[in-house]
Amino acid sequence: MVYLNPDIDKAWLNLNKEYKRFCKTDMRTLFEKDEKRALKYTLALDDLTLDYSKNRFDENVLKALTDLAKVCGVEQKRDEMFSGSKINSTENRAVLHTALRNRSNKPVFVDGRNVMGQINDVLAKMKKFSDDVRYGKFRGYTGKKLTNIVNIGIGGSDLGPVMVCEALKKYWLKDIHCYFISNIDGTAAAETLKDLDPETTLFIVASKTFTTIETLTNAKTCRKWLVDALGEHAVDKHFVALSTNKEKVTEFGINPENMFEFWDFVGGRYSLWSAIGLIIAIAVGFENFEKLLDGAFSMDEHFKTAPLSKNMPVMMALLGVWYNNFYGIHRYCVVPYDEYLKYLPAYLQQLDMESNGKGVDKDGRFVKYSTGPAIFGGAGTNVQHSFFQLLHQGTDVVPVDFIIPAISHNEIGEHHQILLSNVLAQGEALMLGKTVAEAAAELKRAGKSDEEIAFLKKYKAFTGNRPSNTILLKKIDPYALGQIIALYEHKVFVQGVIWNINSFDQMGVELGKQLALNILPEIQGKSFAIEHDSSTMNLIKKIKSLRK
Repeated sequence: MVYLNPDIDKAWLNLNKEYKRFCKTDMRTLFEKDEKRALKYTLALDDLTLDYSKNRFDENVLKALTDLAKVCGVEQKRDEMFSGSKINSTENRAVLHTALRNRSNKPVFVDGRNVMGQINDVLAKMKKFSDDVRYGKFRGYTGKKLTNIVNIGIGGSDLGPVMVCEALKKYWLKDIHCYFISNIDGTAAAETLKDLDPETTLFIVASKTFTTIETLTNAKTCRKWLVDALGEHAVDKHFVALSTNKEKVTEFGINPENMFEFWDFVGGRYSLWSAIGLIIAIAVGFENFEKLLDGAFSMDEHFKTAPLSKNMPVMMALLGVWYNNFYGIHRYCVVPYDEYLKYLPAYLQQLDMESNGKGVDKDGRFVKYSTGPAIFGGAGTNVQHSFFQLLHQGTDVVPVDFIIPAISHNEIGEHHQILLSNVLAQGEALMLGKTVAEAAAELKRAGKSDEEIAFLKKYKAFTGNRPSNTILLKKIDPYALGQIIALYEHKVFVQGVIWNINSFDQMGVELGKQLALNILPEIQGKSFAIEHDSSTMNLIKKIKSLRK
């Protein structure tokens, strides 16, 4: 690590010394030496608990990591974010998704203007519209209640809403059904529309500029489907927009009164708290949407006020830096043990990898160290039968975040007790492992011969010493979900500060889009003038041949 600040360089060097001292220490030993380790390294906020004791650190490592956070200015940058400073340096923007859930309503200023007024106005508009749809006051063109709600977006305009709607499915109004179209693949639109009734379908088009090619292509397909069934005049009663481009929205045929605004200080992957969450409010009710905001606000306050060493997002971020930059572990896994949270890993992939997948620092220098890790995951216990083999016995160590509610929304027989026992067992197994000697003894107790034991004992052994966090909550409700999402948002922010990168732009998604616009006319047979590499040229030729 090389920074412009010598104090930061010193903190990195100190951590490198700690790594050399500590790296061969086994977590088994740490737990054996300190019977209170779990209590010391567990944090709580309301009914949310973070147990980070099953990680490779001791008190000295933790102090060195906390010192790094201090000298990197985590506290200062955190305060700048909440205050409305333009910390998105490459786009000269404030970063104020936190203002969207500012339940204290204290003023937040951008360019000398308190933005809370406009935020509250949009929330009030969302409340009225979502209530009108839910209770049948806002109806379709033929007078029928709108019960099929289709969100058309991509990226943050899709991943956040679909994740939250699925997570809170138990709270949906009984006659409301939510659908999501994001992929430009026509199959996504076709499969969604085929069983819907145009008279009862409401489309929400989510695009800040109202020019996003995937979203507008899907929106036009849905518009044609509606017009073919009900006529041009139906568009006004079956489409609303989440956008800032009034002209384009009106041109599409959407009543500008049904356009919901959001702002440049809200990045796409942080936008579910804004008008982008309209489908959430319709599905679960605005009161529950407010509880989602309340939960996030509680985590915001914790992040703002808790000391670094007692701060949930900070601790998770620092452990990630520890593994990424010292152990050379450039991946981690998120496994929620709750079917309602099955889309959370995909949501966190965008949040983390789009934020911190950067190769140039805030001083304009190419970085020479690892930044954002690769993330994967899925719902337990399903994934225990897919990639957990690698987690337990693979040559690559993968830190895991386990997320589990103590109480299920569906307490059927012994299902949830079995689920709970599985998640606790996985964390214990990853940490403890099983030595070759222990495996041999186990095989002997099972009545295996000496020859069988000699052959099988290494296959039955687990190296252990594999780190995990356990995030325990009482139940998956709107408040708790808000806390979890904000926890990960702030974790990502802290890591970006430490890596000295801008976590709030996403220029890496642009090049492919630009090249796609060049290739499209060639696929359509409208242009042949643009030169590409030989592979791309040959593939275009093959595609056109196959499509004849």
